[in-house]
Amino acid sequence: MTTPVSIGGTLWQPASGCGDRCRDGGAGRRGAAGVVVRVGALAAVLLGGLLLVMLSSAALRTLSRGILAVLGVRLVWRGPEPRPGSLLVANHVSWLDVVALTAIRPVRMVAKHDVRAWPGIGGTAVRAGTIFIDRTRPRALPETVAEVAGALRAGRSVVVFPEGTTYCGAESGRFRSALFQAAIDAGAPVVPVSVGYDSTEAAFVGEDTLGGSIVRIARTRGLTVTLAAAPALRPDPGADRRELARAAQASLAGRGYRLAA
Repeated sequence: MTTPVSIGGTLWQPASGCGDRCRDGGAGRRGAAGVVVRVGALAAVLLGGLLLVMLSSAALRTLSRGILAVLGVRLVWRGPEPRPGSLLVANHVSWLDVVALTAIRPVRMVAKHDVRAWPGIGGTAVRAGTIFIDRTRPRALPETVAEVAGALRAGRSVVVFPEGTTYCGAESGRFRSALFQAAIDAGAPVVPVSVGYDSTEAAFVGEDTLGGSIVRIARTRGLTVTLAAAPALRPDPGADRRELARAAQASLAGRGYRLAA
């Protein structure tokens, strides 16, 4: 049985102080023609990929790799490979984080319910088994924790962004503990993963729009996303989820992740 999760009767909606000022605009840029070609190629990949994912959720990894390729984004993985049935907890910089993580291995994502409405991406997320969390309905959180725990028990790895919102990378937020309860309930390992970019142009923060972010990423030359995994944490039965969240976040120090002050 899942331990009830209390969030003090408040709406679980963390706010990031990052905004447009966080992007320095210093990266190399492609010309307008190159951007048009890449955005057009992305539309074609999404259309074809959506059809594939409708037939098989295993196609999500291929789709994610295709998205990175047409946008010209290089993916680097560092650290041990997580075993199936792990809870992967990562800092959150951009919607591109999701693409990078699903390109590495089969996972189920936990995403805010708004993603359902995103053109192309929303439909793909639903068919890929994404677990949606509605941060405006605190009483539904225990159901989400139970769904994540069930996926972990079934041997499916699940990705969570416990900061609850995006940060630019130079700044970060505190890891929220609620979904760590799923790993405790399922007896699953927790694998902290640092997500880092070599350009602030990837940051999806402030008043940014998905369309604007896609164009900016397509315009950026030589963008690299690095995923760096820390050794797995193995919570004991009855462990304190808050202590587990703090330990997971602390373990990312030195792996390209700057801890919150």
